[in-house]
Amino acid sequence: MVVLSATQKQKGNILMKITVETLVKAPLPAVWHAWNNPDDIVQWNAASADWHTTGSKVDLREGGSFSARMEAKDGSMGFDFEGTYTRVEPQRVIEFVMEDKRAVTIEFTQESGGVRVRETFDAEDTFTAEQQRQGWQAILDNFARHVESRA
Repeated sequence: MVVLSATQKQKGNILMKITVETLVKAPLPAVWHAWNNPDDIVQWNAASADWHTTGSKVDLREGGSFSARMEAKDGSMGFDFEGTYTRVEPQRVIEFVMEDKRAVTIEFTQESGGVRVRETFDAEDTFTAEQQRQGWQAILDNFARHVESRA
């Protein structure tokens, strides 16, 4: 699912929000743990088979930080995905601000059949909204497969 909306103005530009979501067929504690555990993150945090996460750090508290090193498997490129948590409600909501000041909200909602994980993030202007949506959705789909394979 994708939701695109122009919700704020920033320096005269429209700031677009993109939402992706999935239903993870696992108990809420397992979903929450896998989302926030560095050992799990390195197993699911990639948008395609030719990328991987080589390291992850999580200080899950308001004011705490996180980082994940994402690299192409052939070594041709890589980047650090980093931010600071601004809101943490265990097993409900995580909000953070990335280094480039874009905001992200992740909601965990118990439903019949599993946990709905919904991510809403500020779009950036290097890639198209559709490319961003596809990349974030692919990572979220990997997350669901990872958790469900362990449930």
